[in-house]
Amino acid sequence: MRTSWAPGIHFARRLVVGLAIAIVLSAPALGQRVRVSGVTDLSFGMLAGFQSDQRQSQSICVYSNGQSSGYSISAWGSGSAGSFELSNGLNTLHYDVEWSPVSGQTTGTNVAPNVPLPGQISGADHQTCNTGPATSASLIVVLRGVDLAQAREGNYTGSLSLLISTE
Repeated sequence: MRTSWAPGIHFARRLVVGLAIAIVLSAPALGQRVRVSGVTDLSFGMLAGFQSDQRQSQSICVYSNGQSSGYSISAWGSGSAGSFELSNGLNTLHYDVEWSPVSGQTTGTNVAPNVPLPGQISGADHQTCNTGPATSASLIVVLRGVDLAQAREGNYTGSLSLLISTE
């Protein structure tokens, strides 16, 4: 598909992006537990701006009764070797994952595929966040403008899995 015919003049491209999210929990010591609630699949819908980063953020509840309410997070995607990639069947589109141990954030610490991000502290008072703060962390997914500018038209989907472990 030809995307431009003169400098600065572009044909419209249609990119629709959806991401299914799965959660895995781990508590290494007897009596320790971690619980996550409020996670939903992400949909960027049809994208039009291909030059700037596109972000989707969701505030979720992460509860840990580990030492000092500590936990770590690991993530892997549906791309090769767990990379963060979406696919339209023919082409791939890279995305980044960021994490913040504070809810309501639109930026966070970059999470590398299959590499634990330790030292997170849960602000949740209850395992379902029904007392205290309603949410305690932010999951942020970023489609970088540089990747969007190179993307081919299509409906891109993929999956993201998160592993939350007590510390």
